[in-house]
Parts: sequence; structure tokens; C-alpha cells
Amino acid sequence: MSQNRGGFNRGRAMKIDTISHEAPVLVAGPTASGKSALAMEIAARDGRLIVNADALQVYENWRILTARPTPEDEAALPHALYGHIGREQPYSVGHWLREVAPLLSRPVVIVGGTGLNFNALTRGLAEIPHTPPQIRATADDRMRTEGRERLFAELDPETAARIDRLNGVRVQRAWEVLQATGRGLAAWQDDTPAPLLPLDQAETLVIVPETSWLNGRIDRRFAAMLAAGALDEARANLRGWNPALPSSRAIGGPELIAHLQGQIPLDEAISAATLASRQYAKRQRTMFRSNMVAWRQVLLP
Repeated sequence: MSQNRGGFNRGRAMKIDTISHEAPVLVAGPTASGKSALAMEIAARDGRLIVNADALQVYENWRILTARPTPEDEAALPHALYGHIGREQPYSVGHWLREVAPLLSRPVVIVGGTGLNFNALTRGLAEIPHTPPQIRATADDRMRTEGRERLFAELDPETAARIDRLNGVRVQRAWEVLQATGRGLAAWQDDTPAPLLPLDQAETLVIVPETSWLNGRIDRRFAAMLAAGALDEARANLRGWNPALPSSRAIGGPELIAHLQGQIPLDEAISAATLASRQYAKRQRTMFRSNMVAWRQVLLP
């Protein structure tokens, strides 16, 4: 394991020898919680393939800022679904699920911070028709000019009751589905097919860190990212930068780009990026609490 990633701080509720050697292992956790280090430990113990379940680590144009495994990590243990998607390529939960399916024939540890991927894997994914480009363009424009609350107000009541109204990406997706199909996202979800990997056939772990401990980790990790070349990585993304692309949502990316464009000084970019990372971790913890009650908790520190 590379020194940049750091080791896993074993929690009060988990011993690695109690984790299954046979069942697929799923490791969820908020950003900077040490989930990748734990996954590498489990993979090394059992000879497993490490499979990415993070929505941003799939993109080739970000390694440092998305905390993708380092080249040394990838050389030490087999990894899959990391950095294989182009900056402007479309990539959804459905794409991810189709790529994961053939990997389940071998021993795996699936790790990431994107709860929607884990939900799709263990609960099934509704087969929603593709959103036409013109509807996507309208949604992008309205999000920029009106904001998520206006789109949220137009959702059907069933979907509005289920969705995180503070998550602009999810609100926009739900609005697009309703416009494209005439059915609310909740109705599509109610017709979800059987999951690829039911919960009772997997070992499921969710890291639950103490907030102040995690915030300290987030701050220190972003400083380490800068030292490792995150600003140069952002500079490589400066040409053709499009904030509407999903790949542009890497935490710290928009902030460092704003600095490189001369909009804010570097210290403000760093403060904004660490705050954005803390806020993202809070949303992740909220999502995990409401969606992963049946998962085994790994308490930290």
C-alpha cells in the first residue's frame, strides 16, 4: 500500500478476521474515512479483485483529487473500474452496474462512497429509458438559471417525498425522468428488477467515523493532495473545462480551476475545497444512515 493513502484505523466494532473469506465484501464510507485502505487489506488477505464503486474515480482525468488508487496500489493488487472513462463520456449507475456484473464471478471487494451504486447492486436498478439530449440541455440550463428548488417543485409528489432535495444532481435527474417518460422516478423505482447481489449474499460494511476526526482527515488529505500535484492535475483539466460535465464534480476541481482562471486566490480555493469535501462527507453519512441500516457498522476512530 502506498504511503500517501495511509493505513486503516481499525474501529471499535470490527476485526478483519471476522470478515467473510468467501462472500463478496462491500465497503462503503464517506470520503477520507479509510475505506480504500481497508479494501486493500481485505483483498490482500483473500486474493480478491478490488472493484471501484465511486462515481468520480471512474474518470481518467482525475487521479489525485478523487483519491484514486496510486500506480503503486494498482501494481500491488488487482483493481477494476478505476480511471477508465473519458472526461466527456456519459457514465451512469446503469453503466457501472453492467460493468460490475461479469466481475462478480470472482472473489471481489467492492469499495466506494457512492451509495446509489451500492443500492443498485443490492436492491436492483430501475430500467429507465435514456434522457433525450434536448431535455438534458433544458435541465442544465434551468439548473444554472433557476436552481434546484424550481425543478424540485415540479416533481411528482411520490418522487419528491423520497428524494434528497438538497442534492441538485438527483433533483435534476428526477426532473429529466419525469419530462422524458411522463412517469415519476418513484414509479420507475417501484418496478425495479431483482438485484445482482442481494444483501444476504454479501458481507456489507459501512464505515461510520466521528465527525471531528473525519474533518481533520479531510483537511490533511487535501493538503497532501496539493503536495502530490493536485494543482497541476487541475491545470491539465483547464483547457476545455466544462462545469456541467459529471467528471467536473470532483471535489476540489472547480475550486482549483477557479483559482487557475484568476477568480480567487489559492488560499480561498483551498478553504472552499475543504469545506466542499466536509459538506459532501456529511451528505454521504446522511445517505448511509438512511439507506444502510442493515449493513455492519465500522465505528471510527
